[in-house]
Amino acid sequence: MAKKDVNEMSFLDHLEDLRWHLIRIVTAVVICGIIAFCFPSFIFDTILFAPQKMSFPTYQWLCNLSQFFGINDISFCADAFPFIIQNREMAGQFSIHIWTSIYTGFIVAFPYIIYQLWHFISPGLTAKERKTSTGFIIISSLLFFMGVLFGYYIITPLSINFLGTYSVSAEVSNEIDISSYVGLVRAAVLASGIIFELPILIYFLAKVGLVTAEFLRKYRKFALVIVLILSAIITPPDVASQIIVAIPVLILYEISIHIARIVVKRDLKKQNKHVRPS
Repeated sequence: MAKKDVNEMSFLDHLEDLRWHLIRIVTAVVICGIIAFCFPSFIFDTILFAPQKMSFPTYQWLCNLSQFFGINDISFCADAFPFIIQNREMAGQFSIHIWTSIYTGFIVAFPYIIYQLWHFISPGLTAKERKTSTGFIIISSLLFFMGVLFGYYIITPLSINFLGTYSVSAEVSNEIDISSYVGLVRAAVLASGIIFELPILIYFLAKVGLVTAEFLRKYRKFALVIVLILSAIITPPDVASQIIVAIPVLILYEISIHIARIVVKRDLKKQNKHVRPS
């Protein structure tokens, strides 16, 4: 059956259309999750557990950097972390395997998720805006994967290095539950991926007239405070880690200002064309 014109669709028709898009999204995530479930050694040993080893590239880079500046930081140049990862529940490993596969499926299927969401909202856009769908999907996916890599290679190692070596007493040994460790990695990776979508969010907010470049410039100092608070939430409570995380987010904020300016400028140009006398 041919798809109805967007102007002829009722509210229930839109809900039905959204339902099918969501079904496709869930199906894609499940399929990618099943594939990830079949490769536990690669997902856990090669990816998830790599940041808890001192051979991880980030620690090597930080160790070389600290030595270059004459800082004797033992935590970055140690042979191993003073903790072990263990399972405390009977179904703990099976449960973490399933949920990790689902989250992996979401990350892998993200471009398709963006495609489905764009396909749902595109009927309400102009023909010219619909032509930019490919660029939108590519840019959104690149920003998300850049955020995922930033969370994996920067936030995760900094968090593990700080929390894994923190000690209140020599009488206490760190025996970290697998759910706690995987939860930390998952939160850092997904939070970073979502935060890196800020320019896309600003683009749509500017399209509907909720934000402008002047608004973003005016409240830049408040945005700085919010960014620092978010950095404090997703990173260890040390200034260096928060600054490292805050810098790319602030860069994304400045990019968002330019995006909002371009969007508003284009909309004004279109309005002027419509009101121009013949």
